[in-house]
Amino acid sequence: MNHPHPEASNSDEFKGFNEARRIMWCHDARARVYERFEQTSFIGDTNVAAVHVDNTTRADRVFLVAFDKAGQQVGVDTLYVDEPNQHLDIAPEFDHDFTGVDVIPDSPLEQAISRENGWVVNMTALREYDLLADRRAVQREVFLEHLKDMMKKGDVRGFLFGRGESGDTDAA
Repeated sequence: MNHPHPEASNSDEFKGFNEARRIMWCHDARARVYERFEQTSFIGDTNVAAVHVDNTTRADRVFLVAFDKAGQQVGVDTLYVDEPNQHLDIAPEFDHDFTGVDVIPDSPLEQAISRENGWVVNMTALREYDLLADRRAVQREVFLEHLKDMMKKGDVRGFLFGRGESGDTDAA
């Protein structure tokens, strides 16, 4: 087993690397939620306002319960977890706590939340998510984080953004 060098993981030399890794993990979580929900009918059903994701009861599957705006149950589905990268961990960008889903008191949705055996996806936020645009933005962010490390170390002194056409580049 390879163990990281103690200085490598906490060193300022790899600050950008560590930030790039964090950015990628967050992107992977968002993309996984989006791609797994595309396997359900919920993403296309505008009557579904929120989905409770029970990702704690069983390791080999995720139970989904869909709710409408009134907090009433409108559907169920099960996604099987055949590989560890299929697990639906919380993605704050879609989580009801971070996106402001209105939860009707004493509704079945509120009861599902109170059981604390998963998390709730705001389907409006998920439907508005643009995977391709996010991937492009993350690619640029990760590159810039690595570039900061390389510039600080002296491996890079300058670079150009753009396609090489005059007037279409940003120099740094």
